[in-house]
Amino acid sequence: MTTQTLLRPSTSLEQEIARLRQLADAGRHGEALEQMRAPLADFPENRDLLLLAAICQRYLGRIDEALATIETLEALQPRYSLMHQERGLCHVARKDAPAAIDALLRAVNVNPALPMSWRMLEGVYRLTGDADNAAMAASHRAVLAGLPGEVVTATSLFSDGDLAPAEQIIRAFLLRHGNHPEAMRLLAKIGMEHDIHDDAEMLLEAVVQMTPDHTPARYDYARCLVARHKFVAARAQTGRLLAAEPLNHDYRSLAATVAVGLGEHEQAITLYRGLLTDLPDWPDVHLWHGHALKTIGRLPEAIDAYRAAAAARADFGDAYWSLANLKTYRFEAEEIERMQAEEAAPPPVLDDRIQLCFALGKAFEDRGDFAQSWRYYAQGNALRRADSRYRADVLETNTRRQIEICTTAFFERRAGWGSSAPDPIFIVGLPRSGSTLLEQILASHSAVEGTQELPDIQRYVQDMQDREPDLDNPRYPGALADLDAAQFRALGETFLADTRVYRTGKPFFIDKMPNNFRHIGLIHLMLPNARIIDARREPMACCFSNLKQLFANGQEFAYSIEDIARYYRTYLDLMAHWDTALPGRVLRVQHEDVIDDLEGSVRRLLDHCGLDFEPGCVDFHKSKRSVRTPSSEQVRQPIFRDGLDQWQNYAPWLAPLRAALGDAVERYRD
Repeated sequence: MTTQTLLRPSTSLEQEIARLRQLADAGRHGEALEQMRAPLADFPENRDLLLLAAICQRYLGRIDEALATIETLEALQPRYSLMHQERGLCHVARKDAPAAIDALLRAVNVNPALPMSWRMLEGVYRLTGDADNAAMAASHRAVLAGLPGEVVTATSLFSDGDLAPAEQIIRAFLLRHGNHPEAMRLLAKIGMEHDIHDDAEMLLEAVVQMTPDHTPARYDYARCLVARHKFVAARAQTGRLLAAEPLNHDYRSLAATVAVGLGEHEQAITLYRGLLTDLPDWPDVHLWHGHALKTIGRLPEAIDAYRAAAAARADFGDAYWSLANLKTYRFEAEEIERMQAEEAAPPPVLDDRIQLCFALGKAFEDRGDFAQSWRYYAQGNALRRADSRYRADVLETNTRRQIEICTTAFFERRAGWGSSAPDPIFIVGLPRSGSTLLEQILASHSAVEGTQELPDIQRYVQDMQDREPDLDNPRYPGALADLDAAQFRALGETFLADTRVYRTGKPFFIDKMPNNFRHIGLIHLMLPNARIIDARREPMACCFSNLKQLFANGQEFAYSIEDIARYYRTYLDLMAHWDTALPGRVLRVQHEDVIDDLEGSVRRLLDHCGLDFEPGCVDFHKSKRSVRTPSSEQVRQPIFRDGLDQWQNYAPWLAPLRAALGDAVERYRD
């Protein structure tokens, strides 16, 4: 058997890489490189093979070949820290100090747990006479030297995206050694990557209690609180961070995020502008600045901010999508050409490419080129769906269980439970169904506070699930039967307390989280006097509007014709059930009816909420309140009919949608 055929069918690639690495570790670099030919031919994009090849080439003195291999690897994984480290070592071998420093700094910026990079940086800085930076590198190396080897290894794996082996190592370490602040912090960060923020919060809270001066852990704790929408608690943590380091850019950026979460957009704008004074080419801050400006209706300034973000990074898909998502912005020909070039350039980052596709879909829609527009919308949806783990059957299982458990008799046995407060008004339904319009109408009333899409109900549902929920047999909604009157009253009071930060003293406030239609039973048991409004839109128009919308997060059902159709049908099934189990509890408002008879619809809404008529609700577009949804600019204009039939421009490509919706195209009015 020749060296070229050593990768046998019975040998896994991982085993073969481990064997080749052993050869290299034994100093047999030429042999390892020769035997790498076959697996590299079969797996030319494998990260570990390419890195090992570059290492062997460097040890053999073939530096140009090593750098060429690293270029290939960088095109595939531009943020792989060990690739940057290897490039730095190649430049060290060439005695090119500036290039070595640049590469090694890139490595430790991605992955601070690289002792070799810090050691080489220390040496190169000393050779160039830079004593301060040499001392900085030495201090980082000393910190790593003071940590257990397992923690350093797991941190390095985590930084390069290898979450599973990092978690395995760090859990085993904690089982053997008990509480260790850095290990607990790393496990929390792994949890945050997996969206397990409740466990991460508990771990990080314990770390900052054990080691109050552990600033990185406090920063992670604040970020976790933001992820859980606990903005008041997050503000306390960012305040402590800024008290110690008032000029720290990361802390100031996080403080701005907290201000946005609390609805304090002017404060956020001030913080962003301060950051841009220090770092005028920071594209993300330009973007966030634009979002804050858009939310309070300062549209020309928002456009300038988004354009600045695109200028700071030419392939910044989110900057272009944010312009498109204004709904009123029209791209110039040069901008469209630039977006097309960036979208087609290999290999764009996936998120950037998806955002560029949706932006181009909107750009060509505005130009009346619907075939080209649909091509980009379809491509963006396909890319996002391929990157999603959404399962339509999970929602359908939950809906079936809601119908089985939350019966008329179930609610009758629990009559009078929950908090008696009438304050909340819940607007539910599908995204892009006209819910922002209803919110704007109601929030124009002197007695009603418009807040935002509040995450609290979703969080209570997550708390009822196990740490690792069985998606095929979930504890919720069955867990509702296990709660007593006092627990539901406590949940209602908790909701009122948690949302108080968004209010200014008006008697009523709005929670416009559309997905809450899945939890009307829970809402009723928590807050039996809350008002609930179902914003409904004709299915073809609603589903198409979702298909051309790229959501910031969540709403994973919106990226394929089959998924959005199944979601709409399931929504109709569940809302019909609530009508039966809780008759008269939900006011249904058809978007088309609001367009056709604005004043009549306004009076109907106000009557349902027990509010007197106020003309300002008809003149809702004159309100200066902040609006955080994609429809923000549309609801700042008078009522218009243009959007009702936009889907018909795409009728040649939407026949599968009509077929997938089935009888929903008729029964949505039932």
